[in-house]
Amino acid sequence: MTVSRFVTDRFEIAVRAEATLGEGPTWDARTSTLLWVDILAPEIHRWSPSTGVNETMTAPMDVGAAKPRAGGGLVLNLRDGIAIVDSAGEQRWLVYWARDGVRGNDAGVDAAGRLWAGTMRYDTAEGGGWLARVEPNGKASTVLEKVSISNGIGWSPDNTRMYYADTPTGLIEVFDYDVDSGTVSSRRPFADVDGSPDGLCVDADGCVWVALWGDGQVRRYTPDGKLLSTVIVPARNTTACCFGGDGLTDLYITTARVGMTETDLKREPLSGSVFVIPNAGSGLPSTAFAG
Repeated sequence: MTVSRFVTDRFEIAVRAEATLGEGPTWDARTSTLLWVDILAPEIHRWSPSTGVNETMTAPMDVGAAKPRAGGGLVLNLRDGIAIVDSAGEQRWLVYWARDGVRGNDAGVDAAGRLWAGTMRYDTAEGGGWLARVEPNGKASTVLEKVSISNGIGWSPDNTRMYYADTPTGLIEVFDYDVDSGTVSSRRPFADVDGSPDGLCVDADGCVWVALWGDGQVRRYTPDGKLLSTVIVPARNTTACCFGGDGLTDLYITTARVGMTETDLKREPLSGSVFVIPNAGSGLPSTAFAG
């Protein structure tokens, strides 16, 4: 792959919003809609590009991520654990791990339909969270302990690599990954982003796209960790990204208003909105949680 580094500010507003902590965009292919959350509201959003309608559902508590279920409904990474919401809207706990001062954060679903769910402390204290693997039957295993702010997670197109970001480290890390067993090994740095890596996704070329909190940008790195391109949006707190739309060619970017002053918001009034970069690349289809 030839590395041609460039910067673009070619964006559109998908959802004009004032999300406190917009996060976790996920393309739901079954309904052709974009799922995203406002963690602290707490709200789950479903936006339809075809109608422009953004439906909102109030979550029972702070919600780090919402992902589609294979059997209908959603799986939620909540403050106190992992919950299932069926197609009728009924909720039940799949995993309950409540701890004082801790909440769910970013999450991802691997090719086998397992949920990988991260946590963090509200006060962002070092080592206060963890990353867990949740099987479809509800069995949960802690894969990484003493994580500070568990964020972006994604897999290479051939499912031999898993990418991960613990934001304060300033690194995207990579593991060798076994999709059959769900095990990871050989943890090592993938890219030093010289910033605060938040949510990420992987495209069909195996490149890693990562949102940088506080920098108003999403960067694309080659499979060998070289910076390839940068997308700039007018909202400093970029939180996560995913591909969606027809053909999975549009890049969606969530943003947040938390921690911004009135002066900041006057300068960046679109903070908290969801942006889209049309025809940004070629994404990978998401997998629904199998539980």
